[in-house]
Amino acid sequence: MKLIVGLGNKGNEYNNTRHNVGFMAIDEYLKTYNLELNKSKFDGLYCETNINNEKIILLKPQKYMNLSGDVIIKYINYFKIDINDILIIHDDMDLSIGTFKIRYKGGPGGHNGLKNIAANLKTDEYKRIRIGISKNNINMIDYVLGKFNNEELAKLNNVIQIMPNIINDFVTLSFENLMNKYN
Repeated sequence: MKLIVGLGNKGNEYNNTRHNVGFMAIDEYLKTYNLELNKSKFDGLYCETNINNEKIILLKPQKYMNLSGDVIIKYINYFKIDINDILIIHDDMDLSIGTFKIRYKGGPGGHNGLKNIAANLKTDEYKRIRIGISKNNINMIDYVLGKFNNEELAKLNNVIQIMPNIINDFVTLSFENLMNKYN
């Protein structure tokens, strides 16, 4: 069983904000395969599906970003999912909009959601897709909670449209091969 988590903040006021690109990636997968997050448990909305005969849980935590790990650890424990079988999709200010990077581990880089995940998992060695949102000179909190402009959305959509393929390949390829294919 694999757990695919898109990070974001709940609530309509956060739609299309930089911090919600993880939610956007999950939404793209759901749209592509005509699925919906039809279950709720442990402060998360999720659905179950199968990829290549393996059970998959797609999850959008419904606590605020900085408490994402509190939700994820409950799913890991309840469904007995190995940490090697989780994939976290999140925003990254160190990458330009329109780019992404797949990594096996790494520090939080100032991302409070990742800090909370590492604290709950007791490791920073978990698989992730970092989606670039670029940096700006304005206040970091205002920036990550700000909405994309049309030019940024066009660049971002090129990345978001690839996410269903990456998620499917996460299930079927070794992680090294996944990184080699997309990085």
